[in-house]
Amino acid sequence: MIGKFSIKDLEKLSGIKAHTLRIWEQRYGILKPKRTDTNIRSYNNDELKLLLNITLLYNNGYKISKIAAYKKEEITDEVNKIVSTQINPCEQIDGLIIAMVEMDEQRFEKIISTNILQNGFNQTIENVIYPFLKKIGVMWQTGCVNPAQEHFISNLIRQKLIVAIDGQIVKENAESKKFVLFLPELELHELSLLYFNYLLKSKGHKVTYLGQSVPMLDLQKVIEIIRPDYLVSVITQPQESTEEYFNRLAKCFPKGRILISGCQVVEKSIKTPKNISIFKNSDDLLSLLSNH
Repeated sequence: MIGKFSIKDLEKLSGIKAHTLRIWEQRYGILKPKRTDTNIRSYNNDELKLLLNITLLYNNGYKISKIAAYKKEEITDEVNKIVSTQINPCEQIDGLIIAMVEMDEQRFEKIISTNILQNGFNQTIENVIYPFLKKIGVMWQTGCVNPAQEHFISNLIRQKLIVAIDGQIVKENAESKKFVLFLPELELHELSLLYFNYLLKSKGHKVTYLGQSVPMLDLQKVIEIIRPDYLVSVITQPQESTEEYFNRLAKCFPKGRILISGCQVVEKSIKTPKNISIFKNSDDLLSLLSNH
């Protein structure tokens, strides 16, 4: 239930052991949970936000006794100082989680802009955005994030990716290939696919981007028109049968290479047709391209 968290939920999200949280609560009164008739702690949204801020300060060397003496506004101010100057990925990921929970677009912008300026767009995606999205997955499992918060932060990331894609001026060369990027039917999570779009264009390849939930018949028509060298897709939602879907896809595009990623296929024992390869991340994708 959104806005109602157990101490184990807080432990997963903050990385602070439940035993330590109990000590902080008893000694410093930092958190004030409600208790059931059986004395089980229950925390609300405000306490989650406060703990995430406290954790960021604590992980940056602040003593818990000093943090406990701060007013909430002072804690927020100290966190903003760290987020605006600190480029450690762990702190930036924690900052993004706070931005998502509080739906704070300004904080998101500050974190991402700082990272892009310091490390470049690619490294920001690889070292900050991807780990952050994985942590959101944990938050979904524990019910710690609602759909509005997830849509809010996903759309901000999507905007950044689209701006980066629009900024790419593709200069085709002898190594350039033609790609069609798409998601299968009912597949809506396109952030990874958008990043692959950016990456391929930055390498001088010609990309036709179809986006979300593309029926097989429509994909086949596009293949006939574009005649690509590669198809690239991401699968995060279960298909009717992944192996059966792969076989249909291979028949749809028998003369080219099909490269697929996503949690439903990576690190799973799936028998693939000869023209389908599974890749884990962007490095794997570029490695597969260099070997063909």
